[in-house]
Amino acid sequence: MQLTASLPNLSPLSDEQQRQLNQVLSTLNTQQLAWVSGYLYGLSQSGNQVASQPVTTAASAAPGASLTIIYGSQTGNAKGAAAAIQKQAQALGLPVTLVSMADYKPKQLKKESHLLVVVSTYGEGEPPESAVDLFEQLKKGKIGKLEGLKFAVLGLGDSSYEFFCQTGKDFDGFFAKAGAERIHELASLDVDYQEAAKVWSEQAVKAIAATLAASGSATAATASLGGAVQAAVGHSQYHKENPFPARLSVNQKVTGRDSTKDIRHIEINLEESGLTYQPGDALGIWFDNDAALVGEVLTLSGLSGDESTAQGNLRAALTQHFELTRLHGGFITGLADLSGNAALKDLAGDKAQVNALVASAQVVDVLKRFPAKLGVDQLVRLLRPLTPRLYSIASAQSEVEEEVHLTVGVVRYPQADGTLRSGGASSYLADRLPEEAEVRVFVEHNDNFRLPASPDTPVIMVGPGTGIAPFRSFMQEREALGAEGKNWLFFGNPHFTQDFLYQVEWQRYVKSGLLSKISLAFSRDQAHKVYVQDRLREAGLELYQWLEAGAHFYVCGDANHMAKDVQQALLDVIATHGHKSREEAEEYLSELRRAKRYQRDVY
Repeated sequence: MQLTASLPNLSPLSDEQQRQLNQVLSTLNTQQLAWVSGYLYGLSQSGNQVASQPVTTAASAAPGASLTIIYGSQTGNAKGAAAAIQKQAQALGLPVTLVSMADYKPKQLKKESHLLVVVSTYGEGEPPESAVDLFEQLKKGKIGKLEGLKFAVLGLGDSSYEFFCQTGKDFDGFFAKAGAERIHELASLDVDYQEAAKVWSEQAVKAIAATLAASGSATAATASLGGAVQAAVGHSQYHKENPFPARLSVNQKVTGRDSTKDIRHIEINLEESGLTYQPGDALGIWFDNDAALVGEVLTLSGLSGDESTAQGNLRAALTQHFELTRLHGGFITGLADLSGNAALKDLAGDKAQVNALVASAQVVDVLKRFPAKLGVDQLVRLLRPLTPRLYSIASAQSEVEEEVHLTVGVVRYPQADGTLRSGGASSYLADRLPEEAEVRVFVEHNDNFRLPASPDTPVIMVGPGTGIAPFRSFMQEREALGAEGKNWLFFGNPHFTQDFLYQVEWQRYVKSGLLSKISLAFSRDQAHKVYVQDRLREAGLELYQWLEAGAHFYVCGDANHMAKDVQQALLDVIATHGHKSREEAEEYLSELRRAKRYQRDVY
């Protein structure tokens, strides 16, 4: 992980000390940074000089039992919840380490005494990318017995999905089956998890503190990336809870007039924000709901919009604070209870019908189909808090400096009555913001989707549709660095003439030699459909040779279909050209993942 921010001007360090510290920090991953920050914190508390202290392992620095918090995060929520728990533990003086599952060695579990797991679920009950390896090793029983380990699991999810918090439930079951002792009950929390997570973590940390005190553990809190080192190198004051008011500078449609897709190239000015990002990171966008949509919800609910809420008048609250474009099952079942509508009650009692409606409609569509007059408190209780949308960043700061670029597919879909519905954030960026308008943004760092440390390492990129975004940033970064490693892009979309995103740029990279190979799959340009996974199989021998030569393999885009099809094709390539059984191919792919040579940014 590279930290590009410089030390603050008020630092007591000399210029040379600042340079040396930044140079060292840029070579460390998250787990190493966590250990170093704790080590330095301990030295500062004891008053000793660094030079007089032998560098010891984390285990010897804090003997006895300790707490480890591991997190698996897809959008940053689990990471934030885990960091909050770490602060609670530190406030009690507990020896605590915070680490991403992506940086955690599964065999380390046998050395742990107390473990808190914070993990999200996405898609069809699947673990986030950073958690896959640990999840699979526990699922297959490869870790063995974990008797003596005390654990608790905090699961985050979305009850709109059928397999709500399934990953948290699975981890809880894996640890129990391995003989570990559950020190606090499993929590399965919905999208408005913050308060419940705080209560749960307070209880869990107190239970752990009691057993650590009983074991006579040394009191030595270990800081993480969010602690001393982060303060030393300096970071922007802007984040998810305090977004930066940026300016939209470019909104350009990059699909053709006859395309079935409306995809926009968005450029946002970050000047004076102090925000920094790396290729692979995402940009969070806070948006307002469309005024016409808000008005429709008010009319259907029999409300004026002038009613008071905790967030101001109701119209403003619906515009800025509540989800209207993402329907959830709780709205349907809650409305059924309030309205007494027999047809809606029948639907609400059928999980399959609820899931189908959630996938195809918005709040307003349910209110139109099942009219109900609601009080302001009733409506607000049915709705969820608005959440920002994350978009893979399509630029490298080495190229665009104080800008950030996005590739946004505008979500539009018709209803049975002919009404056209639009996605909240995508239509906000594409249709409702004039150029130079303010847009609230923050950077969501993704350490699990990074270019190789060596610029000589070959890279294979699979990014159909808007999944092309991070690979545009990869190429800009590698060009700026003068990287010698080969680059191979697999890109797909419906039509060559309408949907070849950033065509001129890719052609320039091919001409310059930066892009060694490009494999294209335009699915509707011939009688039979062709997708990126088909191109992977066609190029299987060379693809396997690249992997054997140390290439890193990246996938970005749709999680439910494309990413699964690509993984299946990759397994086929490994089995066929590596002369391996299916089990051996799966282990080969697991080894790639553990080495961070198989990384996915899927949604």
